[in-house]
Amino acid sequence: MSKQLVAYFSASGVTAAVAKTLAEAAGADLYEIRPRTPYTRADLDWTNKNSRSSVEMRDKAFRPPLADHDAHIEGCDTIFLGFPIWWYTAPTIINSFLESYDFTVKTILLFATSGGSGFGRTAADLKASAPGAVIREGGLLNGRQTKEALAAWAARLLG
Repeated sequence: MSKQLVAYFSASGVTAAVAKTLAEAAGADLYEIRPRTPYTRADLDWTNKNSRSSVEMRDKAFRPPLADHDAHIEGCDTIFLGFPIWWYTAPTIINSFLESYDFTVKTILLFATSGGSGFGRTAADLKASAPGAVIREGGLLNGRQTKEALAAWAARLLG
């Protein structure tokens, strides 16, 4: 059986809840992707074009510094990577995470939470940040997810 990791970034706790249940359901390790400087409520105000998140998302080259580089991806074949959808794609901290490790020959299965937008070009947007990896869109996991539903979802993706 291959080792799996659920890595996630959660600004408000919604993605964290899904990630924790998914890790339990899949029997995977869990790792939280955290920014060196935590986001405040004001930082996350998408209606303010000068908020931290708005500024970061406008600059596609920006990479927020990570709080640590402690994800244990070695030995993992599959990484479930979760995040909220921001501006129709992954937050730039996901690029920071992907560019901090070697994901060559690993499969990255994306999952996201969203208040209304879909995945858009998220998988394509992230490919350059993880050369040599296979990145696949897993799906939006909005609402309360049961352990059983997430186990079935993960099993379908792992084929």
